[in-house]
Amino acid sequence: MKTSLRLIHWLPRILCIVAILFVSLFALDSFQPGMPFWKQLAGFFIHLIPNFILILFLIVAWKWELLGGIMFVIVGLGLLPFIYMMNYQMNHSVGMSLGVVLLINAPFIVVGILFILSHFLIKKNLKPEQQDESQI
Repeated sequence: MKTSLRLIHWLPRILCIVAILFVSLFALDSFQPGMPFWKQLAGFFIHLIPNFILILFLIVAWKWELLGGIMFVIVGLGLLPFIYMMNYQMNHSVGMSLGVVLLINAPFIVVGILFILSHFLIKKNLKPEQQDESQI
C-alpha cells in the first residue's frame, strides 16, 4: 500500500479515537463534591453512553469503511440541530452555540468523509486479486 493510501486509511481511525476521547471528557462533570461516590460513578457511566455508541460505530467503520463513514456523517449532521438548540437555550449566543457545534460535530463529519474517501480510494487502487483477499 502506498504511503498516501496508508495515511488515508489510518487518519480517520486516529481522528475518531481522538474525537471520542475529547467527547468523553464531558462525562467528568458528573463528579461533584458532596455526592456519594456510587451516585457519581453511575452518573459518569450514564454520561459515557454516547461514547460507547461512537465506539460501536468506530468498530463498524473499521471493518466496513463505507457504512461506517455514512453512519458518522449522519450522526454528525443529525445531532447538529439538537446540540445547537440545547446550547443556544443555555447561553443565548448564536456565536458560542455555533462554536460548540463545530467543536463537537465537525470532527465526526470529517471522520465520516475520510472513511468514505478511504473506502473508494483503496478500492480503486487495489488490484482485483487483492480486493478478493481484503474481503476475507
